[in-house]
Amino acid sequence: MTRRSVRLAAVISATGALAAGSIAQAFAADSDFAGRHHGAAKHVLLISVDGLHQSDLSWYIAQHPQSALARLVGGGVEYTNAKTTTPSDSFPGMVAQLTGGGPGTTGVYYDDSYDATLLPAGTTDCTKAKPGAEVDLTEDLDRNQSSIDAGQGLSGLPGSILQMTGRPQNLINPAKLPVDPQTCQPVYPHDYLQVNTVFEVARDAGLRTAWSDKHAAYDILSGPSGDGIQDLFAPEINSTAIGYSAADWTKDNKATQQYDGYKVQAVLNEIDGYDHSRAKQTGTPAIFGLNFQSVSTAQKLPTSNGLAGGYLSKDVPGPLLTKALEYVDQQVGALTAELRKQHLDQSTTVILSAKHGQSPADPQALTRIGDGPLLDGLNAAWKTAHPGAGDLVAHSADDDAMLLWLNDRSQQAADFAKNYLLAQSGTGTDIKGAPKAFTAGGLTKVYAGEDAADYFGVDTGDARVPDVFGVAQYGVVYTGGKGKIAEHGGAAADDLDVPLIVAGAGAPAKVQDCAPVQTKQIAPTILKLLGLNPQKLEAVREEHTKALPLN
Repeated sequence: MTRRSVRLAAVISATGALAAGSIAQAFAADSDFAGRHHGAAKHVLLISVDGLHQSDLSWYIAQHPQSALARLVGGGVEYTNAKTTTPSDSFPGMVAQLTGGGPGTTGVYYDDSYDATLLPAGTTDCTKAKPGAEVDLTEDLDRNQSSIDAGQGLSGLPGSILQMTGRPQNLINPAKLPVDPQTCQPVYPHDYLQVNTVFEVARDAGLRTAWSDKHAAYDILSGPSGDGIQDLFAPEINSTAIGYSAADWTKDNKATQQYDGYKVQAVLNEIDGYDHSRAKQTGTPAIFGLNFQSVSTAQKLPTSNGLAGGYLSKDVPGPLLTKALEYVDQQVGALTAELRKQHLDQSTTVILSAKHGQSPADPQALTRIGDGPLLDGLNAAWKTAHPGAGDLVAHSADDDAMLLWLNDRSQQAADFAKNYLLAQSGTGTDIKGAPKAFTAGGLTKVYAGEDAADYFGVDTGDARVPDVFGVAQYGVVYTGGKGKIAEHGGAAADDLDVPLIVAGAGAPAKVQDCAPVQTKQIAPTILKLLGLNPQKLEAVREEHTKALPLN
């Protein structure tokens, strides 16, 4: 498709937008920066609003043309046809934005996946252990997953959470990590990543880095060196929500907003030139940012705070989601206002996108299917057909897609799983919890064995690629009961179609670009804006990932 740029309608006010002019002149006068780098920006602030669709952003701006999000769009380039990774999960989605590569290159397929060459967590005798291990990048790795500080032992929580360490990898329990058969040592999240990150390239150039996210396992973003992020603030989102009756911070949308607020304050402190805790003056990072969870939980929860979650109809947010969008808008406004207050607006580029979308954005399409009976049936059928065999499924990740890693990695076994799943029918539940029939295991397409490897662009037998990747029918969510009305991880448009805005330093204002782009293009764009070489990213070289067009 030919790239097409059009001016936004005058209804989107540019008042208060991040300035984007005369950047080169501003940097020429900056003695601290000029001569070392020749990019348009001195700082890049990256914001991920998890779950946010391009349609959500368009709807919100139409309703609130003077909002912070509208001003951000008006102050830069809006890519209206951007897509995140498949699978559309948090880890591959965020890793792509910061490496320039998809799952086949980074080796990160999901937040909870499997590696056929590693040894199970807790292995001490590596000479006798059988290869094949779950790779868990969730709250399960924390020393204390029930505490928002992941087990650091802070007093006065949650109010004291900003005192949490900027090295949360120290809060990961090594006994929960898979083991490298060669060294017999635990594999930390940053060890698991197969390519380097923008943070490592920035560190090599002598620039400061920071990030804020939802688990200590986001240590993975530091890259294979383990040193890419100097200040990683990662309060545990799936810990007990102090002061709420909900089980954790994701189960009550007000709690999620409170949780997100801690990360916003951390970034405000960094804009002001401090570390996340405001304890040390460090200078504003060259690359920094955070993710928001408030929109994602408002999309998933059937109800919260007396309000209905999700959507009223296709792409029309309901009351809870509207409140969450308003919250994110206010916080984005606070961040951009602080940049102006600190006179950093003309030297900072703000990039806003999402790790993933959420599906379905049409409540009438929802079909909830319990994946447990499907997998139990598959294992039973395999054992019947192969007397004496054990379970076929070694590990699964099923949200609104189905990823299976098999104990038997042959094509025959993968085809067996595919054929079994596509032959299944049954009854799930709809948005109201009423019975709703499903066919073909809730799947529309299944890639098995060699086809799965081809889908992800890796060799057959790759140690990390799922043996079976099932693309769900639109609206299918693999969940028991009535706890969720949306999920992510799949390949539906609602999973993949996310916003992407580049505004401020180095970006022209009021430009809308409708050509297809991918969120993995954010990584080389960050480096290019900072005057660093995108080719220093291994995934960029491997996948020939181009920086986003900014003209």
